[in-house]
Amino acid sequence: MNAKEHISLTDQFGRVHDYLRISLTERCNLRCVYCMPEQGIVLRPKSQFMTTQEVIQLATHFVDLGVNKIRLTGGEPLVRNDAKEIIEGLSKLGVQLAISTNGILVDKFLETFKSAKIRSVNISLDSLNEEKFNSVTRRQEFQKVMSNIHTLLKENFHVKLNAVIMKGVNDHEIMDFINFTKNHNIHFRFIEFMPFNGNKWDWNKGLSYKEMMERVNLYFPGKVIKLEDKKNDTSKSYRIEGYKGTFAIISSVTNPFCDTCNRLRLTADGKLKNCLFSQNETDLLGALRNGADIKPLIYESVWNKKSVRGGMDTFEDLSNSDLNQKNRSMIAIGG
Repeated sequence: MNAKEHISLTDQFGRVHDYLRISLTERCNLRCVYCMPEQGIVLRPKSQFMTTQEVIQLATHFVDLGVNKIRLTGGEPLVRNDAKEIIEGLSKLGVQLAISTNGILVDKFLETFKSAKIRSVNISLDSLNEEKFNSVTRRQEFQKVMSNIHTLLKENFHVKLNAVIMKGVNDHEIMDFINFTKNHNIHFRFIEFMPFNGNKWDWNKGLSYKEMMERVNLYFPGKVIKLEDKKNDTSKSYRIEGYKGTFAIISSVTNPFCDTCNRLRLTADGKLKNCLFSQNETDLLGALRNGADIKPLIYESVWNKKSVRGGMDTFEDLSNSDLNQKNRSMIAIGG
């Protein structure tokens, strides 16, 4: 049977998986507090990670099995020396190609994005205040990031800005984030603070979807318009009446969207994670290097996907450090 004729990547709950997020590296030129442990992560030998060709080979297998969208993540994907070659190689697979980045190196890749038909760029931006941005990221790149965001807008890219909302850190900026969409066709997404290894997660620092919307409705009475969400959207989208852009909330903690999930993740070291929160991984890179057929491994991983957040069905489970700290740090998973 031709690979194109195989059944789709469907799990035991009937969810079809056609979206693959590929992490190109665990390295990053920022040190965001919610993503990377303060001491950083142990840097491993280059041989443990996918090469340019291996990224393309593994991606090709997923495309054969029905994947039609690929998003490149990291770490920071653009710090890889071969990022341009990988992007160009993946652009030949006939899928919708997108990228998530911190924005620092975007200006150096504009022509590569255009030639690869990348039109959707997600950028992490946790504060519009330079001092606060530098505190959250532990680096001083605010001006460069903002400049590149405006460059992408001028070049008519579809730009989403992602902010992890944390009490006492940036929750007071939610209205500033939304007001940034008034004159810019930009899409701001607020992400509930999620637990990962080493990020000192405490829900007392988190702000729920409900709490965010209560604040928004109080600030913009009668002007909040609910937009129609697509089937596989991870966010709940809104627009303020008269504003060019939109905002949305990703409520992975208090109101998960697992029942329509279509996403798979491939880590930079070639492990397949069927869920962001999954503690189990499938070693595709090792199998590929040993000449094994990796497609049965992919099918098995997808089929065994848990119904909710890697098996952490309740808020109590998600809050249990014995469970949530068994996962990798966010930077080692890929955003």
